[in-house]
Amino acid sequence: MAKAKTVYTCTECGASSPKWQGQCPSCMAWNTLVESIAEVPTANRYAALAQTAGLQKLAEVEAAEVPRQPSGIGEFDRVLGGGLVAGGVVLIGGDPGIGKSTLLLQTLCHVGHLRKAIYVSGEESAQQIAMRARRLGLDAGPIDLLAEIQLEKILATLQTHKPDIAVIDSIQTIYSEALQSAPGSVAQVRECSAQLTRAAKQLGITVILVGHVTKEGSLAGPRVLEHIVDTVLYFEGDPNSSFRLIRAFKNRFGAVNELGVFAMTEKGLREVSNPSALFLSHHAEQVAGSCITVTQEGSRPLLVEIQALVDEAHAPNPKRLCVGLEQNRLAMLLAVLHRHAGVACFDQDVFINAVGGVRISEPAVDLAVLLAIVSSLKNKPLHNKLIVFGEVGLAGEVRPVQRGQERLKEAAKLGFTHAIVPKANAPKQAISDLTVIAVDRLDQALQKIKEI
Repeated sequence: MAKAKTVYTCTECGASSPKWQGQCPSCMAWNTLVESIAEVPTANRYAALAQTAGLQKLAEVEAAEVPRQPSGIGEFDRVLGGGLVAGGVVLIGGDPGIGKSTLLLQTLCHVGHLRKAIYVSGEESAQQIAMRARRLGLDAGPIDLLAEIQLEKILATLQTHKPDIAVIDSIQTIYSEALQSAPGSVAQVRECSAQLTRAAKQLGITVILVGHVTKEGSLAGPRVLEHIVDTVLYFEGDPNSSFRLIRAFKNRFGAVNELGVFAMTEKGLREVSNPSALFLSHHAEQVAGSCITVTQEGSRPLLVEIQALVDEAHAPNPKRLCVGLEQNRLAMLLAVLHRHAGVACFDQDVFINAVGGVRISEPAVDLAVLLAIVSSLKNKPLHNKLIVFGEVGLAGEVRPVQRGQERLKEAAKLGFTHAIVPKANAPKQAISDLTVIAVDRLDQALQKIKEI
């Protein structure tokens, strides 16, 4: 078989060059030439392709529900949108040693009894994987193992054995003979992921790709890698903690921003049935600077404790530090607190922490952050059965948030008796054992906490 000819294409303007250069000769951009396979021109190529293209009317296409295969792990199925999809390609990334390979090995051991599964390892030997399965107490008998990093051999194995699910650990170690660049380079990752995705669609195989992450926490390799696959999952967690979170950032077969919670044990990853208990501290007595909020992760409401520490600044520039929350938003909220509630923190250090290592990106925690700050500043604890949520605007108004009813029901289920919420999120029917206080201004919320 003749080796495919390679060229170097500019990622900025699309111009090609027969050899690599530091600067694109067309648009003069630096370090934009990447290796790719050259297309071989043929006579009447486009006419032949047009005849074989399957053009059809959108209205004539039958919209059928995609069947799913449960993975045997409920939290993993939640993030996937219900289970594994035939022909779907899943990319899962995370820090080294966080549990990606452990989770996928557990998944294959559950699925392998019902469907044919192949584990392709490019980082570990067969003996290392066997030792992990034995240490975790898994029945890995039905799983086929392939220790290989050459793409062509992997594709030939998938074509010959036609498994139902295949795990590639990891995509950065796979290389194709058609390209001269080293494994893990932009060209290799892009070409190997495209070929594996094409094989998954043609053969109806569920392919799970393991990806490395950079120092910033994003997936390593070209951005096109995330566009090629159907689902992108991120494995998060503090290395010093036993809890792990899986978050969906892209899912063509389900909802995004879903969250799965696991606990790392000696026998592998264990599902956490009540994740709200992870993010709530259990104080022996009421403490100042603590406020409970309800954040929405996909379809799941989670109760999270927001802790604030306000202390006198001993430097000309007071510190503003957030862990688990957006730092720039804290500066904005402190300005709103000063302007519309008369509470000044310009000479105070302010530290905010979301308990449990969870990352919160939605603005629904604004009101809880401000009440925790005021509680710490005045050294007055809030009611220990109070939950607070609501977005705070620059004019001091408290805006409604999505799925307010579900948040209130989750709080009532966990035994909370009082809630301060935006007026638009006030329930039309009373919730048993939960007193809901609706506010539309920040100063109203500060006045109400004195009455509870």
